[in-house]
Order: sequence, then structure tokens, then C-alpha cells
Amino acid sequence: MATVARSHHVEDARSVELERVGPKAGATAGEPVEYLLQTYDDGTVSAGVWECTPGAFPSRRDGICEHMTFLSGDATIWDEDGTEHRIGPGTSMVVADGWRGRWEIRETLRKTYTIVKTR
Repeated sequence: MATVARSHHVEDARSVELERVGPKAGATAGEPVEYLLQTYDDGTVSAGVWECTPGAFPSRRDGICEHMTFLSGDATIWDEDGTEHRIGPGTSMVVADGWRGRWEIRETLRKTYTIVKTR
């Protein structure tokens, strides 16, 4: 049975109200808290708006790849090999299936995301 796609319009992803998810699991510094508005999910592709308050945490992508466009905030994301990515408004980034790294958020970070299941 085919999935029927439905549109979900967000007038301004920079200011739309998000739901509190809770403390970021695995935080290694600070007390980061996540917020989320999922705008689409068909079981293979999901999209939405995500926000996280300052702190640091490890991250990994297993079985998914993700495209992110950052709307506000200030952070650095390091790949497992030490490659540094400075993140701020207007930055766009793709992380592939199998990616590992860590995030350090200095100023509350907001992004739009599209995640595709690869397995």
C-alpha cells in the first residue's frame, strides 16, 4: 500500500513553536535540552525542525543519512577523525550513514532536517 504524502507548512522555521523532548541523552558537558517539531514522516523519510540548548554530546548516524540547514545559534561539530565544522545561521551539512562525531553547542542551535533511512 502506498503512503499518501500530506504537506505540513511552517511559515517560519526560525520562530515556530517546538515541543520539548527533554535533556539530550549522553551529554558530556552542560545540560543540553532538545526541542522538536516533526513535519513529515513516511517511514523512510522524516523532516522537521530541531533545537538544542548549549552543551556537548557525542552523535552517530546508523542506518540513516541526514541533511541539516542551520537557522540560528553557534556550534562546532567534529567528525570522528577530528575534522571541525563551524556551524551558524545559513550553514548546510550532510552526514552519511555510519557518521560518528561530537557536537559542542555554544548558543542555542536551531536547524531544519531531512533524514532518510538507508537500511
